[in-house]
Amino acid sequence: MIEFFWSYLWPLIIILAECVLLLVVLLVGVAYIIYADRKIWAAVQMRRGPNVVGPWGLFQSFADLLKFVLKEPTIPASANKGVFLIAPLVSCVLAMGAWAVIPTNLGWVIADINVGVLYIFAISSLMVYGIIMAGWSSNSKYAFLAAVRSAAQMVSYEVSIGFVIITVLLCAGSLNLSAIVQAQDTRYGVFGWYWLPLFPMFVIFFVSALAETNRPPFDLVEAESELVAGFMVEYGSSPYMLFMLGEYVAICTMSAMATIFFLGGWLSPIPIWPLTWAPLGVIWFVLKALFFFFLISMAKAMVPRYRYDQLMRLGWKVFLPISLAMVAIVAAVLQYGGMAMGAMK
Repeated sequence: MIEFFWSYLWPLIIILAECVLLLVVLLVGVAYIIYADRKIWAAVQMRRGPNVVGPWGLFQSFADLLKFVLKEPTIPASANKGVFLIAPLVSCVLAMGAWAVIPTNLGWVIADINVGVLYIFAISSLMVYGIIMAGWSSNSKYAFLAAVRSAAQMVSYEVSIGFVIITVLLCAGSLNLSAIVQAQDTRYGVFGWYWLPLFPMFVIFFVSALAETNRPPFDLVEAESELVAGFMVEYGSSPYMLFMLGEYVAICTMSAMATIFFLGGWLSPIPIWPLTWAPLGVIWFVLKALFFFFLISMAKAMVPRYRYDQLMRLGWKVFLPISLAMVAIVAAVLQYGGMAMGAMK
């Protein structure tokens, strides 16, 4: 019995405790990410933003949570009630599930699998199902049209993100997220990370992340002037909150992926001893992810919304050829550059 406990039950307890800790930290972090998003938007527009609930408005997100939980959920009479209620759960659970393989420091990851990149790519691809389910089950033409547009948008920009990831994998030589970070650990510090040699792909990843998560200026799915509130038009109270929570968790996931792929993950920008102290790694990771989120938030505040045909043209006629060309260039440089270095030796 003791052997069974230490061999099977104890590892299960450890994994469950790690999962609960990750979820708590992620949810509290999302609450303050939403607060920061609203504050940045307000500052650009010379407003105050949330400033009533708590000091400096710090508890505004928790007040919103209480409001959503206490509101009465309404389900349209003609909706498919089962699918209608499952759709927001699908979006939220899939968004959180991606964090199982994201390392925030050396060894700080729940599942350090060798195909972590494929896992995240698969999870992000499945998230469109929650939106399709919501649009179809609402039995509303506006909601269904928005869901179909969202599916087309997400599929289009996943192609670009896929080619961006291929260039990073060619440079790192591994599908393991921790190995990708360690491949950027050079004596050059911030100039040894992949954002510099793969700068065009970094820009494409940034714009594609906006489109992938339905963020402005690519929030065509929720275009108020055309589709009322998009696929969520029939939702309210807790189900609506779950959709918004899934969207912001997906934004955090994209920020973490950009940090790992291009910004050195938990590595210090200056490779000198006090800054490379191991426990500081998670602080560097969070700061880099917040920097990427700041860029996303500023895009929301400053850039006007695209038309849908402009969105599709950008994805298929601009980003796809550029990313394909970059894959070929990176592969050629790595192949023939390695051969040239071998010949010199």
